[in-house]
Amino acid sequence: MEFNDYQKKAHETLLGDEQVLTNLAIGLASEMGSVAEIIQKYTFEGNELTKENLTKELGDVLWYISQIAQWANISFEEVAQKNIEHLEEKYHRTIQ
Repeated sequence: MEFNDYQKKAHETLLGDEQVLTNLAIGLASEMGSVAEIIQKYTFEGNELTKENLTKELGDVLWYISQIAQWANISFEEVAQKNIEHLEEKYHRTIQ
């Protein structure tokens, strides 16, 4: 799936229009906390780290990021491309 296609499909599930950006930012922080908790419990409590559970939580993070970009009228493709450019500059090498 292409980034922009994902962004458009994900946007169809966005509910409400009041304080959307704040809601998205808080949701993103919450989902990142869920990812961190899964990894923390794996690392320190010996819980199983399943691909299924981690994929679900990372997908939730992806949804929030895509919708924050959508709110700001930034294509998800642009977010991805600019990030690669930033990484190339940061690490002084071209990423294939």
